[in-house]
Amino acid sequence: MELGIIGLGRMGANMTERLLRGGHKLITYDRSPEAIQRCVDKGAFGAHSLADFVKQVSLPRVIWLMVPSGEPVDLTIEQLLPNLLENDIIIDGGNSHYKDSIRRAEKLKQLGIHFVDAGTSGGIWGLQEGYCLMIGGEKAIVDQLEPIFKTLAPENGFAHVGASGAGHFAKMVHNGIEYGMLQAYGEGFEMLKASQFEFDLGKISHLWNQGSVVRSWLLELAENAFQKDPQLSSIKGFVEDSGEGRWAVLEAVEREIPASILTLSLFARYASRQEDSFSAKVIAALRNEFGGHGVRKE
Repeated sequence: MELGIIGLGRMGANMTERLLRGGHKLITYDRSPEAIQRCVDKGAFGAHSLADFVKQVSLPRVIWLMVPSGEPVDLTIEQLLPNLLENDIIIDGGNSHYKDSIRRAEKLKQLGIHFVDAGTSGGIWGLQEGYCLMIGGEKAIVDQLEPIFKTLAPENGFAHVGASGAGHFAKMVHNGIEYGMLQAYGEGFEMLKASQFEFDLGKISHLWNQGSVVRSWLLELAENAFQKDPQLSSIKGFVEDSGEGRWAVLEAVEREIPASILTLSLFARYASRQEDSFSAKVIAALRNEFGGHGVRKE
């Protein structure tokens, strides 16, 4: 099958390569000529402007976007629109907010253009292992795109989960759960490290993956990390977030869902970014005031 892909960062480039390996024809575009060339070297066709890109993709066009969420997606679509025709298809495989996807689908439908939101999970391992795809949009269009999804995903690794926006909603919740799982593992290993026992954390990771109820792929990755750096001494405890966890928490607030674990794991990420927490200073000062508890001076 032929499709165009816009956005050749780490995820976009790996997805392009996996599709090429599956025998698909890829037309690629990115603001970086170097990124385009890397994909061309692997067998893709390269375009050096969006206008050139649209001309190269055969009708009806299938265009996969792998650009940052928010304004970059809207801007890319706006730049494409003058050259698109009825029955062309745009797939957003990035981490967009589901409400944005609903809005985009409604707007494009008025122009006769189909929109599919594909929540994509798999990270840097997706090239070899495949990507889990949560797909929202018109079922007939999703069915039409099945050869693409079959190539990108492992066996049983993709599903049409509902109408426009459903794919990105499912991915938002997926990432919220991920936050909670990561926080639980992080706190557990901190307890092991702080104990009076000299635990080999890599060994514990491996052990827990042998039939225990907490075994998981994340725990396999923990084992890999501890093998490389047993005390994680080269890593600073600063944890970024890409947005979906925030959206999941806001959605829980809006729907009055008691998502306490997801919320606390998000706040823990915020706490990790503080070199010196002022709230901790306030707590220390108050403890000193009411109980005479000692404080550490700067």
